[in-house]
Amino acid sequence: MRECSDISAELESWYGRETNRRLHAAVNSALEPLLETAFGYHLLQIGQSRGQPLYAGSRIGHCAYLAPEAGAGVSVVARHDELPVESDSVDVVIAHHCLDFTERPHEVLRELHRVLTPHGQLFLLGFNPLAPGCGARRLRGLAGHPLWQGLSPVSAHRLLDWLRLLGLETQSSSYLHPLPVIGNGRLARYARRVNQWSQAASLPLGELYLVHAIKQVGGRVLPVRRARPSARLIGLAVPSPAAAPRGDHAA
Repeated sequence: MRECSDISAELESWYGRETNRRLHAAVNSALEPLLETAFGYHLLQIGQSRGQPLYAGSRIGHCAYLAPEAGAGVSVVARHDELPVESDSVDVVIAHHCLDFTERPHEVLRELHRVLTPHGQLFLLGFNPLAPGCGARRLRGLAGHPLWQGLSPVSAHRLLDWLRLLGLETQSSSYLHPLPVIGNGRLARYARRVNQWSQAASLPLGELYLVHAIKQVGGRVLPVRRARPSARLIGLAVPSPAAAPRGDHAA
């Protein structure tokens, strides 16, 4: 739990920087139109960073924030691979960096699938291992940085395969914020244009990926019932078998 606390604190500090606040704003902008069309009774955000809700654009009345450590805005404290939530009970799940710092990504995904209602919507956000900045983070992790030391991001391509195997149908996937935006000068305007173009072209260069999936429920297979023998077949009477003739017995 101490490791989780360290990761949460470091990630919150990382998002507190100017460039990363813009990254968080880009995530909100990408989620907002998707959340406007997501309806239901319950929304659950799961993530490492605390006090940074992403469901402001949701119309769902009951929203809860689950994190491995207590903090501002956190309503449920629990591990991501052991969610204290009933099965088939949550209409929308926002998973923010919940796969990036775990050694059990498959178990986390199974839990997300379990708590979703049939046709519930899942929004997964994570670090893109193909982004230019991810290599620098891994080097810093090798040097002993407390945050990036535990980073093990899952590529969006592999994630899509895992979702398909679980029965989650991908609706869309995109990459956000390939270039950092600092200030409001010429370079910042250029970076914004590149980011918009890269996101529109779905180039795998963004710092984060956003995957939207829906939990599919297979049709029920009804048991095959054997037809009972009937005296009628397509409206026609089936003649009863004639009685066997009795043979004459010799006196």
